[in-house]
Amino acid sequence: MAIGNSGTAGSRRVTRGELGVPAREVVLTNGERLNLYDTTGPENPGVSGLPPLRAPWIAARGAGTVVTQMHYARHGVITREMEFVALRENVEAEFVRSEVARGRAIIPANVNHPESEPMIIGRGFLVKVNSNIGNSAISSKIEDEVEKLRWSVNWGADTVMDLSTGKDIHATREAIIRNSPVPIGTVPIYQALEKVKGRPEDLDINVFLETLHEQAEQGVDYFTIHAGVLLRFVPMTARRVTGIVSRGGSIMARWCLAHHKENFLYERFDDIAKLCARYDVSFSLGDGLRPGCIADANDEAQFAELRALGELTKVAWERDCQVMIEGPGHVPLHKIKENMDEQLKHCHEAPFYTLGPLTTDIAPGYDHITSAIGAAIIGSHGTAMLCYVTPKEHLGLPDKEDVKQGMIAYKIAAHAADLAKGHPGAQDRDDALSRARFEFRWEDQFNLALDPGIARQYHDATLPADGAKTAHFCSMCGPKFCSMEITHQLRREAEAGMAEKAAEFSAKGGDVYVAGAK
Repeated sequence: MAIGNSGTAGSRRVTRGELGVPAREVVLTNGERLNLYDTTGPENPGVSGLPPLRAPWIAARGAGTVVTQMHYARHGVITREMEFVALRENVEAEFVRSEVARGRAIIPANVNHPESEPMIIGRGFLVKVNSNIGNSAISSKIEDEVEKLRWSVNWGADTVMDLSTGKDIHATREAIIRNSPVPIGTVPIYQALEKVKGRPEDLDINVFLETLHEQAEQGVDYFTIHAGVLLRFVPMTARRVTGIVSRGGSIMARWCLAHHKENFLYERFDDIAKLCARYDVSFSLGDGLRPGCIADANDEAQFAELRALGELTKVAWERDCQVMIEGPGHVPLHKIKENMDEQLKHCHEAPFYTLGPLTTDIAPGYDHITSAIGAAIIGSHGTAMLCYVTPKEHLGLPDKEDVKQGMIAYKIAAHAADLAKGHPGAQDRDDALSRARFEFRWEDQFNLALDPGIARQYHDATLPADGAKTAHFCSMCGPKFCSMEITHQLRREAEAGMAEKAAEFSAKGGDVYVAGAK
């Protein structure tokens, strides 16, 4: 049993079948067992990193100029990764293959990241959550980022983006990839900018392709590429309240204006796709012109870029490259659905991956909440993956506690979306916890919670004694006013009354009605 104040307390990691598909098993006090989706990875990683789970699958397929999951899917091949995902999601492997072939789902799985446990991102599957980590020019060490990675997957991160911008970018990324059971994404323009000493105008396609090659060789599973920030779109941001808030978007806008030329990522996108196809690096087409405040939501710059991303999606698909589309940003509640509708219309149903969206601008320090509200809504409309926001958004570099708070808020949002979509089995955990609550099985309530440690802590703050773990009340209502206990009493009284009447009726020679029969 895993212990401690963590998302895995009261459970254990188990694997199923010859593929070793992971699950987190919760054994309830009434003898029931519930298997939950698990992202934590092997519990005892070696000094050199995780075991290369996928290495024999990759070797068996052999080398080639195109080794993407989309390529195999389009040729009717169900890969081991697709089988693995099907078992994880409780769907048919053929459904996985067909969704990947159509571009409606992606399996980020660089051949140089064999340590990863395959997962899928698409509207027809569980809503996923991404965690952002990475050092900055003024803070953090490699060890800190690996710890943030482990902490993120412990709390349920389905993918992790390394957004490092300071020193030791290569070494930091190497340590993260070798220790990651989930796909790793990056924004390559950050490292490319380091290579030209922080001068955006000195960037060019050769520096960028060199950076992509370096990262693909290491095993990065998906790249955020800001190829939709076109020269003619930049003036559209002039009247915005917060201008361009994407780091990658601002870098490319600076380059376009400095040279008065079209974005070289857009013009040479086919060359980028050829490189990605050799490693199976998925595209996460970046929304460099996403709105950074409520006032800028759904403006002409945002949607112009979205249409350009749809155009680039087709180019990537011609090379059998997997694609997802990044989305906003800051969007008020009444404008959220339009984002999903526009994305489906212009991006040909490629998976949508959104940052929030944040539904208000007034809560610095609580933006994990303002954004989780929007995330739940856009997830219910079909967004496939949500990029978490921490309490430190707009304020500073997140620490471990911020990562936890962001992940919990977004796991709630993702699960709420799965319930709204009616995803098979999504409600099982809710129902199991509800039954435990009604039956006063306190240990089961704790262990089924997203944060078992905090659930136990809050309960024990007022009723810490062991006997309280079997009591039919909590400190909110006390022993005399618990509505659920009163309900139990009413049911017992009703059953006793019915039994008494049945006995009396039977004594008089009447037939007794039993539920389900006469």
